Amino acid sequence: MKKIITILVVALLFSCGASKTVRQSKSTIKGQWVLNSINYSEAGTYKVNIFNDVSKACFEQSQWQFIPNNNTGVYSIANTDCATGDRNFNFTIQEVDETTGLYHFLLKPTDAKGNSETNQGFRLKLSQLSEMNMQWQQTVSVDGKPFTINMNFSKL
Repeated sequence: MKKIITILVVALLFSCGASKTVRQSKSTIKGQWVLNSINYSEAGTYKVNIFNDVSKACFEQSQWQFIPNNNTGVYSIANTDCATGDRNFNFTIQEVDETTGLYHFLLKPTDAKGNSETNQGFRLKLSQLSEMNMQWQQTVSVDGKPFTINMNFSKL
């Protein structure tokens, strides 16, 4: 009876863990990245503050560090025309469909201690992830129509 309970507890612990695909994604995302470019699904000029922080121009060329063992990270805005400095965040990768490789990426801005002032986070589609490139997509509504913001990263 003791062996059966032990086996059930061990099986329960393994079944609650992240999928193999999510673990591989966390391994791939670990390290330093640069946000090379941001583009939109629709042509035109738009004033967008990404993550309720700064503009597209400020985010481009920002440096990002992902630490997957504790789901934290920091990005640095270096454009001197913007509010420069480091911003901390927590993140989670959630698998949506293992067969298609679709993921959601949840990003929550925090302070250096990991606390969020607003408890607000952002859900993005992790549309591409390889050893050297990553793309996030955030879909919002503009004039009642879907509008996608594409954020393109490369690994340093």
